[in-house]
Amino acid sequence: MSYKTLLTVISDIDQAKAPLDQASALAQQFEAHTDALCLGIDRTQTSYDYGMANAMLLQQSLQVARDQAAALQAFAEEHLARNGLPFSATTAVAPLGEVTRHIARRGRFCDLMVVAKPYGDNAAIEGEAIVEAGLFESAAPVLVVPQDTPVLKVPKTVQIGWNESAEALSAVRKAMPFLKAARSVHVVVIDPPRHGPDRSDPGGLLCQMLSRHGIHCEVNVLSKSLPRTADVLLRHAEDTDADLLVMGAYGHSRFREAILGGATRNILEAANRPVLMAH
Repeated sequence: MSYKTLLTVISDIDQAKAPLDQASALAQQFEAHTDALCLGIDRTQTSYDYGMANAMLLQQSLQVARDQAAALQAFAEEHLARNGLPFSATTAVAPLGEVTRHIARRGRFCDLMVVAKPYGDNAAIEGEAIVEAGLFESAAPVLVVPQDTPVLKVPKTVQIGWNESAEALSAVRKAMPFLKAARSVHVVVIDPPRHGPDRSDPGGLLCQMLSRHGIHCEVNVLSKSLPRTADVLLRHAEDTDADLLVMGAYGHSRFREAILGGATRNILEAANRPVLMAH
């Protein structure tokens, strides 16, 4: 397995450089085709009140979104043309509530989606919707790239956040090209169940599966010494100098995580290195 079709979704020119640079580097590594979806977003939300909205205002907001998409397309083409590999940059215009539909249509046919970190300074308001559209509507693995971090090419060390869930296993399978290229893989298990079927060998079956692919891996069993699971994962990634974090996304509902918090949202907020997520 390899990544042969990469999709990056950009909607804000200030946040576009990191995912474009990352997608370009991975295209060189995997000899892949890169698609850039350049979204011009109508953020005025006037479409919810057609009866009282002025037609000129609607037309003006639509033209602003079109101009934004065109500027993003030119920016993407300039970046992606540098590596001499095949790419395409297309535009789409939509109100904020319709972003998911455009991403889902393109994301279903990619091997890996590369997007900017959805939270943080100057993050676009639609960033979270872009990530969730990839995970839920496209069923594609999503590589979330923080701003101002080194471009990931061949990861030396990969950390897997493992909790026996279907989401975590999906992320592992979809991260296989990275795992095979890495020198070492750490399977991190935090507070495994004391009475579970794998209590004597947490993560053992996963390591067995990975080792048959020629992947050198080891299990790190950690206690939840910090209030949030995400903080434990990120601190261990720092300690092991991991280039990439792999984990399942949204084991709980998105609504619950939005209200009560959860590992997925916390990682997306605090990540300081690329994170590959899958649902």
